[in-house]
Amino acid sequence: MSDASAQVTSELAPGGVMRVGFNFRNELLTGRDASGQPTGVALDLGRELARRLGARFEIVEYPDPGALAESAGADQWDVGFLGAEPARAKLIDFTAAYVEIEATYLVRSDSPLRAVADVDRPGLRVIAPGKAAYGLWLTENLKHAAFTGVDDATIAARRFAEEGFDALGGLKDRLVKDCARLPGTRVLDGQFAAVQQAVGVPRGRAAGLAYLKGFVEDAKAGGLVARLIAKHGVGHSLSVAPLVG
Repeated sequence: MSDASAQVTSELAPGGVMRVGFNFRNELLTGRDASGQPTGVALDLGRELARRLGARFEIVEYPDPGALAESAGADQWDVGFLGAEPARAKLIDFTAAYVEIEATYLVRSDSPLRAVADVDRPGLRVIAPGKAAYGLWLTENLKHAAFTGVDDATIAARRFAEEGFDALGGLKDRLVKDCARLPGTRVLDGQFAAVQQAVGVPRGRAAGLAYLKGFVEDAKAGGLVARLIAKHGVGHSLSVAPLVG
């Protein structure tokens, strides 16, 4: 990629510091190593972006994607790594996705539901984190089943188990773990959505956004994203998003 212009640098790393917002609830993309240092695919991509800009990399940590998205107008971060959803586009301009994550349902073993398409039926109740990218998708796309959005995946799993919901929506990796913790459950094959994990900026930073779009496509085409997925051992749940353009 070509060197960033002064306008790009001023939009993405004002004062030579790039404040990068991360959702630390998404364990596929963010986490901590044995010494407690932040690590993961998204963190490494952010570090590489800062290196290319010649900026100091500063992590701004959020407990969930909703908090990260809702802070876009508060001058807390310059670049954010989170799921690209239409509901968030009111505050954030997104690149194309750099990875995709499969989202599906957990149901009870004796449930008549056999396929993802079976879930959206009258009389059925679905629960999931309401502000997660897949929760926003369910809010917009479930036409017949009743959807309940809660604060996080732990609450969603508990209420699914205790309150008789028909399906628990979530990322496949998390649902496989929930299945192991909740006897008498199974994960449906297939997906209701491929969550598009992208990079965003607060709206109105056109030069910065254009640079980020080029960075993401370069990272995919050049194999960086694939190498990071392999490095962090998350290839069972993440795939490199298709190239754009």
